[in-house]
Parts: sequence; C-alpha cells; structure tokens
Amino acid sequence: MTNSSIIAYFDNISVSPEWCFKNVRSTEQWTHGYHRYPAKFLPNLVKKIIEDYTQENDVVADFFAGCGTTLVEAKVHGRKSIGVDINPVAELITKAKISPIEPSKIELEFETMLAKLEMFDADGHASREMHERIDYWFFPEHKNKIAFLYENILTVTDVTVKEFFLVSLSHILKNCSKWLQSSTKPQIDPHKNPTDPFSAFKTHTRMMINRNREFFNQLSKDSYLATDCEIRLEDARKTSIKSNSVGAIITSPPYVTSYEYADIHQLTAYWYEYITDLSGFRKNFIGTFYSLNQELNSDSELAQNIIDDLLKKDKRTAKEVANYFKDMKIVAKEMRRVLKKNGHVCLVVGNTTFFGVKIKSAEVFVEILESLGFKMVEIIKRSIPYKLIPTIRDKKSGRFSKLENKDSNLVYPEEYILIAKK
Repeated sequence: MTNSSIIAYFDNISVSPEWCFKNVRSTEQWTHGYHRYPAKFLPNLVKKIIEDYTQENDVVADFFAGCGTTLVEAKVHGRKSIGVDINPVAELITKAKISPIEPSKIELEFETMLAKLEMFDADGHASREMHERIDYWFFPEHKNKIAFLYENILTVTDVTVKEFFLVSLSHILKNCSKWLQSSTKPQIDPHKNPTDPFSAFKTHTRMMINRNREFFNQLSKDSYLATDCEIRLEDARKTSIKSNSVGAIITSPPYVTSYEYADIHQLTAYWYEYITDLSGFRKNFIGTFYSLNQELNSDSELAQNIIDDLLKKDKRTAKEVANYFKDMKIVAKEMRRVLKKNGHVCLVVGNTTFFGVKIKSAEVFVEILESLGFKMVEIIKRSIPYKLIPTIRDKKSGRFSKLENKDSNLVYPEEYILIAKK
C-alpha cells in the first residue's frame, strides 16, 4: 500500500467485537496473575491469535516477552516458544510463570518457608546496610523483614522453587514500600501505611500455589508439561534465535512515549542486585525517554511526518520518537530473519496523541513491514475494555493525567492487531 492508502485504510477500519473480550478476566487464569505488570498482554487476545494464526508444530516467539503471557499461552496450547526481553525482572517473572512445579513439592517448600519466618527476630535483623534507594523507598521495619525473606529464599536449593518465591516477593515490594500504590510512576505517598511483608508474602504465595496447581494439572492432562518454553535475557534488536526457525511471532512492542520499565521495576532490580545504577539501566530499553540520539530523520515517510510535527512542539520528544521508530525497524528486520517462509508476525500496537500530534504507530509499522517485504494479511481494530494501561494524557504537557483535568484527552482507548506474512 502507498502511504496515503495506508492512512485511508486505517481511517475506515471498524472495531471488531470478537477481539474486544468484554467482561473477560483471563489475567487471573493459569499463572498470569503471578506478578503485576503494566500494559499486560491480554491472555485471551494471545489465545485467539495462537488458535487463528499458528499450527501445532510452530515455534512461537515473543520479542518483547514482558511478563510471559505469550509463552504461557503457547505452552497451554502445546506450542514450543521462545521469548526475549532486555529486562532481568521480566526474565525472572516469565521463568516462574512458564515453569509448572509439582504441587506437593511447592506446598512442602512453602511450609518450610513459613517455619523460617517464625524465627524472625526484629532486634537481631535491624539496621541492615542496603543500597540508598532501598532506604529511600522502605521504612526500616519493612526493609528488615523483606531482607529476612530474601535471604531465606536464596537458601532454597531448587532453582525453580527459588524463582517462584522470588517472584512472589517481587510482586509485594510495591505494597510494602512508600511508593504511591495507584501510580506506575515512582513517587512517594507520604500518607501510605505499607503492608506487612510477611502477611503479604504469605497471601500472595498461597494464591500462586493455587494457580500453579491448576497450570500443572492442565499441562499434565494435555501431555504438555515437557513442551519447550524458554525466556532469554536479550535485546529484541539482536537475538540469538536461529534464522528461519519460527512459525509465528506474537508480541506487543513498547508503546512510544509510554512506560519507563526500568523505573517501574527498580524496587526488584535494587533488591535482587540486578542494578546499582538506574540511569545506566534505563538506556538499554526501546521506547524510553532516556535512550536519546541526536537524529531527527527516519527512512519511513509516515514516521518522518510525525517527527517533523513534533519538532515544532517539543524537540526532545521528537528525538525520542525518531529513536523509537529507528529501533523498531531494526527489530522488524530481526523478526524477518528468524521467521520461516509464510510465517506470521502478529503485532499489537496502539496509537496515541502527544503535544497535539497524532502518533500513528500502527500505520508506521505497516509501512515498515511492507518495506521489508512482508505482506499484510489483516489489520484488526479492538477497543481496550479494561484500564490495563493509562488512557488519559494532558494535552499541553503530554503527561498522564486524570479525566477531571479539563486539558486532558483519552489515549490508547483502542489498539490494532497487525497480521503480516513473510
């Protein structure tokens, strides 16, 4: 399609009701609820894509695996899968979610863990020296209990069980910190009364144990326990996935000018010593405010129009968007490399508005895919029925806002599923 026909095509797409999944809470099934994660992939969406666009012997890949939704659904459907993500916190979460544990084994380990918690001595575990950011986010009494939990989890010899407990602890860190509970952005709530770490850990781990049991039993029933499923800590721009080895790529790239995943996951990253310097960690992510270059040009005509319009409003944002589309073209080339002939790439993408400029990411991605030789098969428009991502942005500042703000407007109320064939 020409650029003008791409825009015209998108202008005439209607919302597809069968892809909206209203009144569906599939995030609570299987292991999907192990850990909070912003802009979560809706499991029912992934399920439908797998059923409609993959074959039984296909290898499914996710280039932005996040919390592992695609890999979990692939395993439930008996598809081999590979996920990559540059975030070690995402890698940890996904490892736990795709690794079913024999139920009696994890229950026994949990009883052992509970017995250890009874041995906690508040006076004997006080004033531990930690990274300064941990002291910033946690009151001493909560910090010391978390440290005790973390140290005991590290003594677990079974790696899969250890990762299971580490994910549970990671999930509760926000609840047990001073972090404003309703915010994905790092800010202290001066009035917050954090949850007791031991109580939170017990409650959440029990939930995870129940979900693990359901997951394990379903996979056992379908003989899918041994189905290959792997997460790799890698950059989507350069993966170790073999060329021409993947039947389908199902992924949702980071939305431009949206989340700072490094910031969101800093509590776990500091506690588990994945990082010592947040600023350095930030620069590795695609679609981040911090990975800026000085280029303001793009070989995508649609992207260039967006960049030029943004440049009139805010130069730094224009650079960020230019960098984003540049990186996403590199990712698209990598996707083409690993896909088999006639393999499908399925991208879930949202458009937004920033400083009054419409950032038509879906249209740009269609242009990029076609420029690399992909053939578009289908473009599906769906509404987002639940607030899985922030949907309101201030028109002037571009920051996420509240609907009561008279200068606010809705963003990401809808998204597109782009289906293309190699």
